This record gives sequence, structure tokens and C-alpha cells, in this order.
Amino acid sequence: MTDPVDTLHAPHFASGRFFNPWGVGKATFRDLVRWKLLSRNRYDKRRPPRVPRVANDGADLRRRAGTPGATWVGHATFALQDGGNVLLTDPHFGPRALLPRRREPPGVPLTAIPEGAVAVLSHNHYDHLDRWSLSRLPKGIAWRVPLGLGRFVRQFGYSDVEELDWWQSTECRGFRLTLLPAQHWSRRLSQPDETTLWGSWLIESPRMRTFFAGDSGYFRGFAEYGRVFPNLDLALLPTGAYEPRWFMKPVHMNPEEALAAFQDLGAAHMLPMHWGTFDLTDEPIDEADRVIERLLRQGSPDLARRVHRLAIGERFRPAEAG
Repeated sequence: MTDPVDTLHAPHFASGRFFNPWGVGKATFRDLVRWKLLSRNRYDKRRPPRVPRVANDGADLRRRAGTPGATWVGHATFALQDGGNVLLTDPHFGPRALLPRRREPPGVPLTAIPEGAVAVLSHNHYDHLDRWSLSRLPKGIAWRVPLGLGRFVRQFGYSDVEELDWWQSTECRGFRLTLLPAQHWSRRLSQPDETTLWGSWLIESPRMRTFFAGDSGYFRGFAEYGRVFPNLDLALLPTGAYEPRWFMKPVHMNPEEALAAFQDLGAAHMLPMHWGTFDLTDEPIDEADRVIERLLRQGSPDLARRVHRLAIGERFRPAEAG
């Protein structure tokens, strides 16, 4: 019998397509039709959402000194900073994710992003890979992307672009980056399903060690990453876009699963993400935050101390949180 951990290192490309070698795939087109046309949404979205934000002009991103930290720009976009080194996760500053419009402006203006920044992509879905942003971000940004996404990024005039496979690492402008397996998939209208890879990232800088999940269902990988990469300072984990569960569970965690992934990783602190920006699924855009709030109130004081519900534009510094 195959050890579940072994499948994290197994071949994951065949017949021109990538796949999750532990046997979990996405829902089918028939499932999509059932969800969109035949199922009933149990949520009432008429209530105005509660999405806090703080003013942030991005000036900190151009300062050379200071305590390492992470600023939530919105959705899956964070600006990580360690000294003068800045890294963006799934940079999305645009007005739409294909069809869904942006409900909250970015927490940091795109014009504040420094020319020498680094950017990582987790996969090619429209709420994570945004043409509008790629066409406007500084062309000096260095991009590190999963296999197959380099050509897409280069068409916007970027020259420092490197593709990685799962478990490959690279050094880039003060960061050590490792692409790790995630339980997800890939597709764009211009690209067939699974022809580009997806993944999570281990992001290491001199004073901060961060796990960025991108998009993923809950799976054995989180516990393995906690074992192989101990002493994580931050876990950036998706908590939204999870309903209906029968459709989303293989590829999107709900808040309960995100907290379980955090415990598996053994990170010092968790920053929930992937909520409050785009209306992608059945639940309201602030539902994940409300559920996290309730779970923390019901859980242990230690968990409540280590999970930080940021406002859009807010910066978190692990060293100052204890």
C-alpha cells in the first residue's frame, strides 16, 4: 500500500496534463451545471458585508529597515517584507476576477510596489493570476511561477521569470522559494485544464519563514510540511470560497479545515485570506471571517492568540505579536 506521504513526491504529469498523484481531483462540468442551475443557495446575501480596512499608502514597502512583516492587500495578495526585500503573493490589484467584480479596493496601491520586488504565483485561476495587474506592475519584478506559467508572464514584458516544479527551490533577491504540492487544479479560457502546474510556496527570508497556501483543499501535505519545515513564522491560509461543500471541498478549504491546516503546519501565526474581495461562491464574502471569529471564541486562548484576522491594508509583524 502506498504511503500517503510518498504521493507528495510522486510523478504528477502525464499525457500533457498535471494531476494530484494522491487521487483527489476537481468537480466535473456536470457538477458545475448542477451547482449553478439546479441547486439552491442557503445563504442570504442581502446583508451588507463586514470587511474592515485600514488606510495604507504603501510607503513602508520602500523603506530599507524595519521589522519583517506581511501586509494584506486583499484576497490572496500579501506584500511580505524583510528589510528592503519585498515579495508579492498572487498579485491581484485589478477590478475583476474574470466576471466577479472587486468588492474592496486593494489595501496598498499598485504604484507603491517597488521595481525590485519579487512575485510568486500559485496557479492560473483568474482570482490569483490577473492580466490587468501584470500589465501595470513594474517590469523589474522577478517572477517565480509553477511549471507552464512562465510564457504567460513573459508576454507582459517581464524578463526575470523562472518556472519551478514541486519541491524545487530557488534563490531570488533575498528570498529562498520552494514550490510545494497543493490539492488544486488549473484552467483559463485560453488554456485547457491542468496544462499548467499549481502549488503552495515556502518563502524564506533572513528573519521570517512563511507558508503561502495559494488555493488548496485540506490534505496530508500540511502535516508533512510542518514536519519537514519546522519553525514557520507565518501561515497564509485560504478560508473563503468554500460553499457548497459537495462541490468545493476537494479544492477549497472551509474555515474549520484552514484552522486544522494551521495546526498541522505548526506555524507560530496564521493570517486568514481568500475572503472579503471577490464574490466567488455561495457564501457571503465575509462569511469566512465571521466563522473564524466564532471558532476562535469557542476554541482555546492559545489558538485565538495566534490567528490574526487582518483588515485589508493592515500589516502584521510576527516579532511584535509574541
